[in-house]
Amino acid sequence: MKPPFRAALATALVLGLTGAAAVPALAQAHAPSTSAVSPAADPHTRPNGDALRQAIEGLPNADATAALVRVGSKHGAWRGSSGVHDLVTHREADPHGRFRAGSTTKIVTAAVALQLAAEGRLDLDKPVQHYMPELFPRPADKDKDKDKDKEFLPIPVRSLLNYTSGLKAGDGFDDEYAHRFDTLDPRTVVASAVAEGPQHAPGAEQHYRNIGYTVLGLLIERVTGESYAHQAREQVFKPLRMRDTYFPGTDPRIRGPHNRGYQKMERPDGTTRLVDVTEWNQYDRFAAGDMISTTADLETFTQALFGGKLLPPEQLKEMLTLPRLAPGVPAATFGAGPQYTKVNGKKVWLKTGARHGYTNMIAATEDGSRTLVYSVNATDAKGEDMNPVTQRIVQAALS
Repeated sequence: MKPPFRAALATALVLGLTGAAAVPALAQAHAPSTSAVSPAADPHTRPNGDALRQAIEGLPNADATAALVRVGSKHGAWRGSSGVHDLVTHREADPHGRFRAGSTTKIVTAAVALQLAAEGRLDLDKPVQHYMPELFPRPADKDKDKDKDKEFLPIPVRSLLNYTSGLKAGDGFDDEYAHRFDTLDPRTVVASAVAEGPQHAPGAEQHYRNIGYTVLGLLIERVTGESYAHQAREQVFKPLRMRDTYFPGTDPRIRGPHNRGYQKMERPDGTTRLVDVTEWNQYDRFAAGDMISTTADLETFTQALFGGKLLPPEQLKEMLTLPRLAPGVPAATFGAGPQYTKVNGKKVWLKTGARHGYTNMIAATEDGSRTLVYSVNATDAKGEDMNPVTQRIVQAALS
């Protein structure tokens, strides 16, 4: 699991950019394609186009094959793309290409759940067990003493949203790449997590994991009687006209225009090669990370969400509130979905996402003065360290 964004960014700033492992020869870099809106605005308040252009130039390189960036502000906007569509034809990256949004999906899931709460159809204070008792079977009388440590206390729905449920991670494939075309049902993932028992009492600690949002997706289906994907379409995508955003389910392909994703893999002799990982069945990620989108759609979503156009004030406040945890544990950094941090002195709410071949982010300053959406075709999207290209983008966009 990746470290929290704040720690990763801080480490990168202290250590500086580091060189990546050698990879096979890449295509010659294309100059970034950029555009600015309202360029006559005050240069101190509009996005810094020069810094952003420099942040994404030189692609493809060892760290990424393409980058798509959108920065918005009250005084202008900036759009940019660089790199290549693929390493076979080497044609320029499609700035409108779709990509795997990864854990950015969680903010959509949180928005749907909070909309249901606003409608009175979902009570954040009620335990998940009230809605789906079958997910948490109680041990038989003869096994109570033996399985005492595996019994769950009531888990408030709110604890799923803010990563304090105490659920451990569910099992996945041992070798994800070898099983990239296989289907793993989300209910199987949840059952394996429940079988492990709780890590801590609900609300006591915060641990960033997919499992809470996998359960949330199932909970949304239980409350509405519709599929999670249907609810996301009806409650978020359609109202905001996010026409290029969808859930692929068990389909391993990315439908429509998209840039190919690559992953560094080590050879037996220690050298690395790039493997095309564009096609991958992500169904097990479900409401935690299965969404496919574009930077334009995610910018629309980000501006609507943080602009108060998607959730009522009470529910938006819920999303942007850090939970109080037990004494003596690390302080919370996530609200009901997004993460809180500071970048260049600015208070920022953000959510990152990463699937093999693709890493992305949506972010907004707390005062609403700046938004950022990027998708980078990182060659080690699931690595522990922050990608140097994404680091440069964040610094340039939020300066």
